[in-house]
Amino acid sequence: MVRTKIIATLGPSSEKDAVLRKMIRSGLDIVRLNFSHGTHAEQIKRIVSIRGLNKKMRRSVKIMQDLEGYRIRIGDLPKPIVFKRKDRFYLVQADRAKGPSEIPFNYRGPLNIIKRGTSIFVDDGKIVFKVKDRGKKRLYVEAVTDGVLKEHKGMNLPGVRFPFSSITDKDKSDLKAAFKYKPDYIAQSFVRTAKDVKDLRKIVKPRNDGCKIFAKIECTEALENLGDIIKETDGIIVARGDLGISVPIYKVPVIQKEIIEECSFAGKPVVVATQMLESMTEERLPTRAEVSDVANAILDGATHVMLSGETAIGRYPNLAVDMMNKVIKDVEDYQLRSGPRSHLI
Repeated sequence: MVRTKIIATLGPSSEKDAVLRKMIRSGLDIVRLNFSHGTHAEQIKRIVSIRGLNKKMRRSVKIMQDLEGYRIRIGDLPKPIVFKRKDRFYLVQADRAKGPSEIPFNYRGPLNIIKRGTSIFVDDGKIVFKVKDRGKKRLYVEAVTDGVLKEHKGMNLPGVRFPFSSITDKDKSDLKAAFKYKPDYIAQSFVRTAKDVKDLRKIVKPRNDGCKIFAKIECTEALENLGDIIKETDGIIVARGDLGISVPIYKVPVIQKEIIEECSFAGKPVVVATQMLESMTEERLPTRAEVSDVANAILDGATHVMLSGETAIGRYPNLAVDMMNKVIKDVEDYQLRSGPRSHLI
């Protein structure tokens, strides 16, 4: 029995009972339902499937509801935009584009907080724009590299502190949809302060008292307030995707180690997430570097490791869980041979 737990994101590749059975047998402990994507009906169907399989297989796979948070996204596009370096566009506050040079995005707040020269990272940093000028309801931007922009991709503007509330209207709607089914955990995205966690707890506790709240650390403000957030939350998620855009990517490994260390000292569970076995989205085997990444997270003291696209949209969701489980077993065997080591369950 391994001690480090496996969290796997459900999606189109992993929502059928036959696939879920294989994932559970391979060592799945917690399913993550990413409410940034899909409808309420689709997510509830997945909850019902897991609860039904728990009864049939006499298992206790837990459910984590992952809230979207204040995510800024590209709007509707008639087709993907293919562009070259130095091409220029207008980012407009609208749901859909009105012309070939316009890119809609869903942020409706003031644009004067976005300065000229600000970098805008889209689709986990695959696309970068630089702000050249701004108007009342649009930004004039230049492409830093060649690329292909697709609709609804997430946007990050490091260093810009948007005047968002801690819990969005969409988050409240998503929470309401899931309350009846009482998820075991809620992952709160883009936590900035301990107050954000307190605000969510006030909503969750009266309706689902036993639910644990995990704060996702993915922005610089969260790092500045990490100690207070750890005290207030039930667990931490090192969300390396957005974190690797908010800070220089080469700083993420040390930041990850420091977060794990602080959580271990405080006696709080800590999840390492994003791209752990990324190549298994398409391949049957991971890279050596990915296996080492998982192993080192466990050696550092991570209590949970998470699979994202590997199981949500990947070709081999059960093999990804199985590989994660094998790495965990081997590392934990090593830890036992090397002497006693404290580890949260």
